[in-house]
Amino acid sequence: LGGLMRIFGVHASAGDLTARWDEIMGDKIASVAEIVAIKQTRNKKFNIVLRAINPAMTLGLSYMRDDITAKINKYFGYDAVEKITFRK
Repeated sequence: LGGLMRIFGVHASAGDLTARWDEIMGDKIASVAEIVAIKQTRNKKFNIVLRAINPAMTLGLSYMRDDITAKINKYFGYDAVEKITFRK
């Protein structure tokens, strides 16, 4: 979707990521993680802070970091993620 949006001149935003979190991540991740903060860096990449619904799941989410990053990058259509951190 991100690639198509760029082709047609529509740019995804941090707000779009938050609004479409469930759709982008799928049930497995969206059911246990929520976005706490998104900050855009000077190089147009994003630092994203996630919180596990249950603090005991934070470690498991950290193991899914690469998968989460890939899904976000796919949505934006480019290497959009600078860093993902987790809060309990």
